Amino acid sequence: MSPRRFGGGKLVIASHNQGKVREIGDLLAPFGADVVSAATLGLPEPEETGATFIANAELKARAAATASGLPALADDSGLAVTALGGAPGIFSARWAGPDKDFVAAMARIHAELGAALDRSARFVCVLSLAWPDGHCDSFEGTVAGEIVWPPQGDQGFGYDPIFRPTGGSQTFAEIEPAAKHAISHRADAFRQLVAACFSPG
Repeated sequence: MSPRRFGGGKLVIASHNQGKVREIGDLLAPFGADVVSAATLGLPEPEETGATFIANAELKARAAATASGLPALADDSGLAVTALGGAPGIFSARWAGPDKDFVAAMARIHAELGAALDRSARFVCVLSLAWPDGHCDSFEGTVAGEIVWPPQGDQGFGYDPIFRPTGGSQTFAEIEPAAKHAISHRADAFRQLVAACFSPG
């Protein structure tokens, strides 16, 4: 089944993470999408029961599209640390707990890595665009890098302060948002999504 194109109008961002909603809204601004967040519409956050980033992204997108009657875009993303067997992976947000305490989550990664020599990691982002009739297209983006300690920078959100992309000298939290947008896992997934499903507005 070929990807379905978005023709403009309202698009639900199936997230209650305002940092993520803002980042996605910025990336979609040129394409005529009138972005509204799931939180603004009062949509509940579905339980993420999938075993992969793709399964969780599609679950969230379909739930928002069904509840709102509008196309919905969901993102499931996380940090996969090689020496931790890919953890926290799909549990990246859950490691931060109900209070979204990423300072504690970053400290947990640092503690669990201990003296491990392999500091390689990658950010993964899956974007799923779902429609009220159940049609769904998904795209996966990644960016490779390494874990640094202590956390550095105050831009970005989540695990950005401890992730330095391969070939870079700064963490995702130290570089300007526009520069991060150009190289991030979300940008990689977005390029694929836009090529398949969007036309400039």
